[in-house]
Amino acid sequence: MKKLSLIALATAMCLSGGIAAASRYGLQDPQTSIARDIYSLHTLILWICVVIFVAVFGAMFYSIFKHRKSVGHKAAHFHENTTVEVIWTVIPFVILLGMAYPATKTIIEMKDTSNPDLTIKATGYQWKWGYEYIKGEGSLTGVSDGVSFYSNLSTPQEQIHDPKVQKGENYLLEVDNELVVPVGKKVRILTTAADVIHAFWVPAFGVKQDAIPGFIRDTWFKVDQPGVYRGQCAELCGKEHGFMPIVVRAVSEEEFKDWASKQKPAAVAAAPAADATQVAAVAPAADATAAAAGPVDGKKTYEGLCAACHGAGIAGAPKVGDKAAWTARLAQGDATLAKHAIEGIRAMPAKGGNPALSDAEVKAAVEHMVGLSK
Repeated sequence: MKKLSLIALATAMCLSGGIAAASRYGLQDPQTSIARDIYSLHTLILWICVVIFVAVFGAMFYSIFKHRKSVGHKAAHFHENTTVEVIWTVIPFVILLGMAYPATKTIIEMKDTSNPDLTIKATGYQWKWGYEYIKGEGSLTGVSDGVSFYSNLSTPQEQIHDPKVQKGENYLLEVDNELVVPVGKKVRILTTAADVIHAFWVPAFGVKQDAIPGFIRDTWFKVDQPGVYRGQCAELCGKEHGFMPIVVRAVSEEEFKDWASKQKPAAVAAAPAADATQVAAVAPAADATAAAAGPVDGKKTYEGLCAACHGAGIAGAPKVGDKAAWTARLAQGDATLAKHAIEGIRAMPAKGGNPALSDAEVKAAVEHMVGLSK
């Protein structure tokens, strides 16, 4: 019995080391303090369960074999034995206390979202994420405040659905706009949703928080090392649930500041208190810049954003290529369709929910869809 327990414990330790090293059969390599606590807690409780399993079933099978009737043993009777009842009550109680202490400590730490260096609002949509950098503190004060964008699956539809097209390793975990955060800074994430329940989940950070319409919930992380970390919506939110990944790029503070400065239009960055007229003037300038850079790729814009709805004909969007669905819309004329796409109409938000797009890019995407649907 003693040998069996020692073998089981040694095996558990070897397996634990292998999992920690490769992370092939266990959790992802932890990249935050919370993720490390969760990993350690998971490993500890797993092997406590293994030891209990081996001890209980080992004792049971030993008793069955050594005290079987065929070798002359008779069953002992010890009903209402106070000593036995105390033992099988106290031992599980002590084990549970031993597991509850680190678990409670980790949960309390997970819920402590106070004193963040950066606050970001993450809004779940069917089926994309919207990010808004709300407030920076300390050295991040004002650095990214006001930056906002939408993050969509960037993999073309034909790569997803055509078995003949070669797929990359992360073809369902690639986005057009990554969530960029600085390493070594406490980032608070406020989660909510615009339609149904979603969930913000990045395994390497030990972060998973539901995003519920009409409610604001929060979580936090502090990334240790620069890199790209991937997650997904972890709540079944509809037909395209599997196509709204989360990609977080962790960079140095200097790189983050440089990235944030590029996200703000020059006029807005130079004059935060500018009136609406001044801010509106940025859009034509952006369009002029885009025009000067050369022709806009409408197909690329369509695949990166519009195809999420128009490619499948969902959420009230006419499916591209469905001539019956497009007949009435084509009759309105290209100019009207482009105006609706830019300003938004009914369930479709302005510019498909991506305000970073220029008018020229939206018009090019509309022309591409019209060309495929005539």
